[in-house]
Amino acid sequence: MEKWVDEIFNTPALQHSNTPIMAARRLRRRSRSKYAFALYEVLIGVAIFALGVIALGRAVENCINASTISTEENVVRQILSDRMAQVQAASAVPDAEKEFKIKTSYGSVILTQKSAPAALTEPDNTLITGINLVTLTARWEHAGVPQSRQIQFYVYRSS
Repeated sequence: MEKWVDEIFNTPALQHSNTPIMAARRLRRRSRSKYAFALYEVLIGVAIFALGVIALGRAVENCINASTISTEENVVRQILSDRMAQVQAASAVPDAEKEFKIKTSYGSVILTQKSAPAALTEPDNTLITGINLVTLTARWEHAGVPQSRQIQFYVYRSS
């Protein structure tokens, strides 16, 4: 049993108080509100986790798209490099204009070859003959968007 004394107001002391019963009720209310607070914490945590998973999924998708684009460009670079090697290895003068349609695992690549005499001169303004400027252009589509790459190089053929 507790005895309470209130010295400030000089009131008589409370004896045989029912304070323990009131404290138990308050504790039950507090524990219920703590459970409710824990439920809110869990819901907020799950929402934050879900947003993180969605963001991670989009990041992975962007990485896969970047990898695909990089692989496509490597294929196109290899096509351009192969055609350049063929033109350089040939003994004849390159054709003025030629077009190739090359099928790849990423779709069709249209390779255009253009050749024209290079207007190069010596320091004393003498025209240099036998040198052609070759332009190779590769065109393809990625996700419906037209893409292209181009290289230019010189080829010398004595006449």
